[in-house]
Amino acid sequence: QVQLVESGGGLVQPGGSLRLSCAATGSGFDSYTMAWYRQAPGKQRELVARIGRGGSTNYADSVKDRFTISRDNVKSTVYLQINSLKPEDTAVYYCNKWPPVMNWGQGTQVTVSS
Repeated sequence: QVQLVESGGGLVQPGGSLRLSCAATGSGFDSYTMAWYRQAPGKQRELVARIGRGGSTNYADSVKDRFTISRDNVKSTVYLQINSLKPEDTAVYYCNKWPPVMNWGQGTQVTVSS
């Protein structure tokens, strides 16, 4: 089955940047709308950004102009470039299809703290 493995998270100071990667295995990647989600402690998982099969993108208002989602269909990988990080960005970040019909993976932890 198709699996997604997130990586690239870490501990960063406010204002810093990270580049998250989501590597997919399996076939059919280029036919999926892909998305990044995040879940902070005690909060519901939320949609952060999504990218369509043709490259169109959508962002949550809270991350617009700071986060950039992209995809490489050759590598079957989705990326999330996150700039100007704020403490409220602290969460576990997950990738999935949109709608999120795949099983959730382990995610990658992003912690923004001074």
